[in-house]
Amino acid sequence: MSNAQASRFVAIGECMVELSVAGDGLYRQGFAGDTFNTLWHFARRAPAGWRGAYLTGLGTDRLSEEMLDFFTAAGIGTEMVRRIPNASPGLYMIHLADGERSFSYWREMAAARRLAEDEAHLQEVFAAGDAFYFSGITLAILPAEDRARLLAHLGAAKKAGKRVAFDPNVRPRLWPDLETARRAVEAAARVSTHCLPSFDDERATFGDENSRATAARYRALGVAEVVVKDGGSAALVSWEGGREQVPAIPPAGIVDTTGAGDSFNAAYLAARLGGAGPVAATIAGHRLASHVVGGHGALVA
Repeated sequence: MSNAQASRFVAIGECMVELSVAGDGLYRQGFAGDTFNTLWHFARRAPAGWRGAYLTGLGTDRLSEEMLDFFTAAGIGTEMVRRIPNASPGLYMIHLADGERSFSYWREMAAARRLAEDEAHLQEVFAAGDAFYFSGITLAILPAEDRARLLAHLGAAKKAGKRVAFDPNVRPRLWPDLETARRAVEAAARVSTHCLPSFDDERATFGDENSRATAARYRALGVAEVVVKDGGSAALVSWEGGREQVPAIPPAGIVDTTGAGDSFNAAYLAARLGGAGPVAATIAGHRLASHVVGGHGALVA
């Protein structure tokens, strides 16, 4: 793998082909996905000495090539992408009705589902990476054996002193049942140094009464630093040196909340890797999320 001079922030997960309404029965093609959204924003504000790279699976078809070109244009390293012959990216379509969004997905055979099946490839990635970021969606799309393999590598990275950040991002429709999702999220927390949950997800999945309960649960699982996001409300950041509620930054106007949490994660992690403290990094996360909700889609420059 090349470009070894800068430290690598490696996001792990799935980028999908996005089709959004363009009017008159036409659709506009784009690329998006939770960990990719975070990586795209991270690449635009990476601290000195850091660069972003993506661990995912892509095919060798035209859409995969277009996606790789999109990564490169965004300043995202592609050297860790696993190429799989005769495979393609997943796809989703956005439907709009009275301003509300709903989605249809085609991802069952997506190449990203095979991102962790090659042990030799994972060994290369984790030897070359310096900090790692993944989500509950990353885990949900993987077969159980591959999920366990990825978590083992993330655990080894944590033990080696590397930062491992995790956004639980629980999407029940991706899991066979809620108990399986809970076990996977807890296993992921144990191998993470930073956890970035959203309170609404945690309340629905674990029955947490408030953000403090969420933060305490993840700290008890061995996470050193937890930031509990709560939509447009204050975020609770809890770390080994303290705990603080950090007020949100009100946006000038809300156009589209897609990707707000993903962008928060990007600014927070970029700030932490750049040397900012937990509270300052949380403020940076709020600031970017406030900007992103003022535009269309997740990738708002």
